[in-house]
Amino acid sequence: MEELEHKYEVEIKATEERQKIPDNVKEELRGSGMMDEKGKLKLKGVSPKMLKKMKMEYVDCPVLKDHIHFVQCFVCPNFQSRVIGKVLCKGDSL
Repeated sequence: MEELEHKYEVEIKATEERQKIPDNVKEELRGSGMMDEKGKLKLKGVSPKMLKKMKMEYVDCPVLKDHIHFVQCFVCPNFQSRVIGKVLCKGDSL
């Protein structure tokens, strides 16, 4: 298996309380069909159990230089793959 081209390996961190998804990200998710009008996430190929776990995680984004919700990272065009507690990120500017 060939390794994906990536610039950063970003560690996924967990938190005890649920993270709030920023409103601008919610609008993008609704526009792309990944969130319904009530605010429920509909990510294809992601089980409800995994989605619940993802809502409790965040990453220190090297592109945005900020803590961001993992769901925001997951739908980012730079997202390559999630591998054993890390995210492979292309690192392109947004």
